[in-house]
Amino acid sequence: MPTNVSPEYKKAEEAYRKAREPRERLDCLREMLRTIPKHKGTDHLQADIKTRIKQLTEELAGPKKGGRRSGPSHVVRPEGAAQLCLVGPPNAGKSSLHDRLTGSHSDIGPYPYTTHLPVPGMLPYEDILFQLVDLPPVSADFMEPWLINALQPADGALLVIDVSDPDCLDQVPAIIARLAEKKAFLTAAWPGLKQAKPQDPRETEDPFRLDLPTVLIANKSDLDPGPEEVEILEELLGLRFPALTVSAKTGDGLDELGPFLFRALEIVRVYTKTPGKPADMDKPFTVRRGGTVLDVARLVHKDIARDLKFARIWGPEVFDGQQVGPDHLVYDGDLVELHL
Repeated sequence: MPTNVSPEYKKAEEAYRKAREPRERLDCLREMLRTIPKHKGTDHLQADIKTRIKQLTEELAGPKKGGRRSGPSHVVRPEGAAQLCLVGPPNAGKSSLHDRLTGSHSDIGPYPYTTHLPVPGMLPYEDILFQLVDLPPVSADFMEPWLINALQPADGALLVIDVSDPDCLDQVPAIIARLAEKKAFLTAAWPGLKQAKPQDPRETEDPFRLDLPTVLIANKSDLDPGPEEVEILEELLGLRFPALTVSAKTGDGLDELGPFLFRALEIVRVYTKTPGKPADMDKPFTVRRGGTVLDVARLVHKDIARDLKFARIWGPEVFDGQQVGPDHLVYDGDLVELHL
């Protein structure tokens, strides 16, 4: 990114990095284009911004009435505690895995490219839900042109492989390369896990670089591969992804995914109550480690966040009913009472 950009542009770019909704990202892109200095050094970036504005505008417009149809929307609105996308080669069992985890009833067949559109489903873990989005397969020869847009809102990726298939040695590098061509990078670095390696500061300068924390899902363990197969595979490929060995057919290993995502994404559950009424302990709001009372208020309602004065909080880091300000950090299991 050029160093001589305005504070307004930097603010818009930072907002774009944090945005998850397509409409919000489009607004940020337009602000980036409005505020970016117009000189030769930013020509390439201006062109990139304009291209992405066009793509998002078409995506949000949806199918056209009459004439050429633009097709269905390919971006799934994030729900639950986090959105994770399933990526992988053909016939790795992604759809079977998605169906087993979420009950999505995805189309499943013994032939490649059964999945043509994003298929969302919810994975329950304790009292929260993770949204899993099954995507079409990726290979050296083919990747859906809209797939990168579908990855934009995701908090991470599940790289699903058939651990019994020797072609994995070619399939995984091909997937990583195809995604990297579009500035989407699968990374071993999860917020709640030890970093695989420090990120090159130059990599963070590209506002359109998408880094997706990734867990390797070694599927079809029921076909009896050796227990060391995944470790050997990662060694041969030079990968350091955290890995889970599972079977969509038998269910083996699937109960490890929810706890892994909860820990790796540093999910924080916060329960709420209205003054003078019982607490709602059934459906917590979720933020990430470092989240504040104000972040919780935004999830409850934007007007509550706007008018928030203070909160009373019950939890492990405070005394019962302690009064705190909007910037107070929340911890998993906290009970918050918002006061306007």
